[in-house]
Amino acid sequence: MPRKAKYSKEEIARYGLKIVEERGIQSLTARELAQSLGTTVAPIFVHYPSMDELKQDVRVLAEEIYHEYLRRGLQEKIPFLGVGMQYIAFAKEKPELYYLLFLSDRGSQSHYAMDELKNTQELIRESLQSIYKMDAVSADRYFRDMWLVAHSMATLLVTGGCSYTEKEIRSILTEFSLSLCKAYKEIDGLVEGTYDRDKEFKKIIYT
Repeated sequence: MPRKAKYSKEEIARYGLKIVEERGIQSLTARELAQSLGTTVAPIFVHYPSMDELKQDVRVLAEEIYHEYLRRGLQEKIPFLGVGMQYIAFAKEKPELYYLLFLSDRGSQSHYAMDELKNTQELIRESLQSIYKMDAVSADRYFRDMWLVAHSMATLLVTGGCSYTEKEIRSILTEFSLSLCKAYKEIDGLVEGTYDRDKEFKKIIYT
């Protein structure tokens, strides 16, 4: 009769998550995990024939934490600003998990960041339409552009290249938000890509 595994599959995955959160995905090895568990590698391979399978489960746990940040953002007074700030907070507070989800090589799943853009876009569209009086197309374009700004700020935070305070980051997001809303409402054809670029730039330059 086979021996009962000392640790459950979920427990092993959560220990793996802790290693990644503290030291990064490159530190998640069978040896390091066994040391954290206080055992040999045997219990690990009872549940996980390969480390790749374990890393996939760790990613799922990291995604759950990330989605909890998004839920907090959606509960704020201005949901789309809340989501942007919580996205950046996730990068600041859980940099190794952010790196795992958005910056590490995921093979065939390397498009995760773009998938999350679309998923979050679905959550936030109605709020944008209601508060900014936008149609669905404009709301989606606005969110895409704001997401790219937030993603850039978050990446700078994770890679150590951002010295802005939370107040400054909030101000930057607000300035981009105001600029985009004004442009979408005042420049005919901007959202559809049919606007006269030279005409609009001349207005700015010579006004």
